[in-house]
Amino acid sequence: MKALLTTVAAAASLMVAAQAGAAVDMEAGKALAQKSGCLACHSVDKKIIGPAYKDVAAKYKGDKTAEAKLIEKVKKGGSGVWGPMPMPANSPQVKDEDIKTLVEWVLAH
Repeated sequence: MKALLTTVAAAASLMVAAQAGAAVDMEAGKALAQKSGCLACHSVDKKIIGPAYKDVAAKYKGDKTAEAKLIEKVKKGGSGVWGPMPMPANSPQVKDEDIKTLVEWVLAH
């Protein structure tokens, strides 16, 4: 029984550590958004040309496919989701790993 409790405790510790490692660095995300030009059209808490990041996060909350959808949207651009203004493609000028980081940052709001 003691071995089982030790195993369960170790597994719980690993889960907590994995979640902590998955935390988004909000300051780094904001700096990347600034560097990549995202903040010319978006802001965290209000609509500019594009939607506020808090609104994007709220719309996709609980959607397990949100990250993949938004990565594609940022890479390829598109229109019609948040109004008539199209979002320009951001690939290849923004690296794929930076786009993933930006999307994780947006969804963390």
